[in-house]
Amino acid sequence: MKYKITANNKTYEVEIENINARPVIAFVDGIRFEVMPEHADQAETKNESSGMKYIAEKKTFNPNPTSAAAPSPNPALNGNTLTAPLPGTVIDVFVKAGEKVEAGQVVVIIEAMKMKNSIRSVFSGVVGEVLVSAGQSVAHKQALMKFAELGEASWM
Repeated sequence: MKYKITANNKTYEVEIENINARPVIAFVDGIRFEVMPEHADQAETKNESSGMKYIAEKKTFNPNPTSAAAPSPNPALNGNTLTAPLPGTVIDVFVKAGEKVEAGQVVVIIEAMKMKNSIRSVFSGVVGEVLVSAGQSVAHKQALMKFAELGEASWM
């Protein structure tokens, strides 16, 4: 989601990939930052282009302060859910509830436009629930599986 943010009388274009993922990936004027919230009042930010780390105060940002937030059409979405990166048909599911997976492991294959796409887990951990099965059609960002226990996140 893209936002225009003004700080110290300067306007920045900020794009956030997934606010629920850890670390949060944000692009500020085209520069990639990884933000790992540690406490409720501060976050550690790493600028990958320079290798520098910053400590920033956590500020609540509401892009539409007058409107109430709409409930998610997919109630299974939260920080421990793997979602479909594209719409298509599930061809194969390689994990079951209770299995341990590593970050980067192929867990689902989705066919879209006659191409098979390997969906890899971005988390290490234990699968809590598999929400799709072979032959099922899935929408973009539809929950594929929920994790019961999370380990490290990976951003390939």
